[in-house]
Amino acid sequence: MHVATTAIPGLLTFTPEPHHDVRGFFSRTFDADVARAVGVVPERFCQDSLSRSAKGVIRGLHLRTGRGEAKLVRCSSGAVFDVVVDLRPGSPAYRTWVSFELSGDRQNSIFVPPGCAHGFQALTEPADTSYRIDRPHDPSEDLTIAYDDPELAIGWPLPVGAMSDNDCAARPLAELEDQLGRVLAAAG
Repeated sequence: MHVATTAIPGLLTFTPEPHHDVRGFFSRTFDADVARAVGVVPERFCQDSLSRSAKGVIRGLHLRTGRGEAKLVRCSSGAVFDVVVDLRPGSPAYRTWVSFELSGDRQNSIFVPPGCAHGFQALTEPADTSYRIDRPHDPSEDLTIAYDDPELAIGWPLPVGAMSDNDCAARPLAELEDQLGRVLAAAG
């Protein structure tokens, strides 16, 4: 498994080497020793979740308040355009975003550190996305940033498909300054 750093400090990519043969492929999608070697503590993960999305669906941009949340994200089937926004005030990448294509064919993953918002758009019909999360979910700590925030100007690759009511009602960063300050001080 190959691990690489990104333009956002602490955001890592994990790219396995699937074995292909006439049956299909076999891929190790997580290796605790590899994770430990790059500073990711596998024992901290306490929840695994899976979402299935239709082509064009956008989920996010989601951020966790309180102590923040680290997560390992992988598209297990199909493909997604995945976005991470660094919202840690002390970070050299503060308020910048990077994107990745995660796909079931490649089985690549990203590790998203606390203090970063995360979202994606399904590129295929359907796209299954897996999340390995380091804290139990508490809906009272959810914060959602508008996917079309003009400051971020994320270039989503497809027309927007379905979105949750919460994601549709999300506000831009400029309207979330008070909430972001409390979140980021705790995650810092």
